[in-house]
Amino acid sequence: MLELPQQESLAAAAYQSATVRGNSNSWGNRRSFLATNGLGVGSVALAWMLNQERLLAAPARPELEKKSFDVTPKAPEAAPRATAMISMFMQGGPSHLDLFDPKPELSKLDGKPFPGEIKYDNAAEASSKVLGCPWRFDKCGQSGADVSELLPHFAGIVDDVTIIRSMHTDVNNHGQSIHAMNSGQIAPGRPGLGSWLTYGLGAESQNLPAFVVLTDPDGLPVEGVRNWTNGGLPSLFQGTVVRPREPRILNLDAPATLAGAAQEKYLGFLGELNQQHLEQHPGELDLEARIRSYELAARMQTAAKEALDVSQETEATQKLYGIDQPATREYGLRCLIARRLVERGVRFVQLFTRYQFWDHHGNILKSLPASCLKTDKPAAGLVTDLKQRGLLDTTLVHWGGEMGRLPVVQNEKNIGRDHNTYGFTMWLAGGGVKAGLTHGNTDEFGHRAAENKVSHTDYHRTLLQLFGIDAAQLSYARGVQKLALVDASAGRVVQEILA
Repeated sequence: MLELPQQESLAAAAYQSATVRGNSNSWGNRRSFLATNGLGVGSVALAWMLNQERLLAAPARPELEKKSFDVTPKAPEAAPRATAMISMFMQGGPSHLDLFDPKPELSKLDGKPFPGEIKYDNAAEASSKVLGCPWRFDKCGQSGADVSELLPHFAGIVDDVTIIRSMHTDVNNHGQSIHAMNSGQIAPGRPGLGSWLTYGLGAESQNLPAFVVLTDPDGLPVEGVRNWTNGGLPSLFQGTVVRPREPRILNLDAPATLAGAAQEKYLGFLGELNQQHLEQHPGELDLEARIRSYELAARMQTAAKEALDVSQETEATQKLYGIDQPATREYGLRCLIARRLVERGVRFVQLFTRYQFWDHHGNILKSLPASCLKTDKPAAGLVTDLKQRGLLDTTLVHWGGEMGRLPVVQNEKNIGRDHNTYGFTMWLAGGGVKAGLTHGNTDEFGHRAAENKVSHTDYHRTLLQLFGIDAAQLSYARGVQKLALVDASAGRVVQEILA
């Protein structure tokens, strides 16, 4: 059986191994192999020459036959409110106490001993001294939501979002909490949200990947490629990484000497060979995934170029995302690309900040404002742009990380805040959630979710319902093992946030 490595892109097969992992030797070997066959990675794609009917929904088959999988659109059980999702994952843990969840008691007790119990993650640097919020909060929008002065652009869209201030995963380290928020389980290696949505619903576009990951040019988040793994699902459903720098997809074009008719003939012949091989090995899911990834890569030669070309956008739109400003240009470009992708039928797009970008154990007085500066305007611009284009109603937007921060000082010589997964904040917009709502609360010190608690399993069950999916019906049998994003008896739909 051929295996499609998790670190490879479905769209271009080999390029991600080189660009994401930085393994020049591996890339050199692949390049040499492909060069001996006369074409680059994009050209080896089987394309439209390889039995286009394979991308149509497969006819019903006897249950005893091995199943075949694709990413053609699939109707959910119920009428969906959301048809696409953009997740802005703020890896490291934004401080909810300094951004969304003001606690007057902390300001009163600033510098004094904390009057309760604290669950520390780093006991060596722990302190019992209360750290009040150094920044001003204002009541914003018609909803009167509390927003920190560090998020002036978010303050302008609060009437379009639901702020959830009672999130919790209760697993106090980055890796486990990331997995909980992204795959429903604290253990690594499970399918992520994007994989489950594309497995259950497919995608509207057959010329672009169904699940796209936009990584930070300064590095991968904690857990790296595990964040977009297909886990135990067929390899077809893993995330496709689009590079954070130009060219965003390597080797997309055939060499000039082989373009056109020469490429079509080569791909036609290659398609026949692959079809024969597949017929000899029916039901080999990884083999099917590899073939279809090459088919997709060929179609992307045109579609991906157009989708990633933000120069087509007006000057006003680019300014809306902050692309005209150095501090916001990079993240703004990725947010704009995310909108262009869902606009063209991509089901799920996830943007990651770099490794521990929000993990402010120290120097929070400078680091937190810097993190907000990079992401605030682009994130608000994305919501505004989607709304202006009539896309927000059906596009679910998520902003948040895997944890919040503690209400006490960590590292007294270089003040910061330690991890807190027992109570933190994220926000959602569009896709069937209420606008202008603040849901839930932490306790008076912001340490633990206390009112209208929302766990990661609640979040996932609610998300699936917005897409018209009953969480109990979304599963995958892998031998005797049954995989699911949400266990049958876990979590609840948070009806209070649904429009």
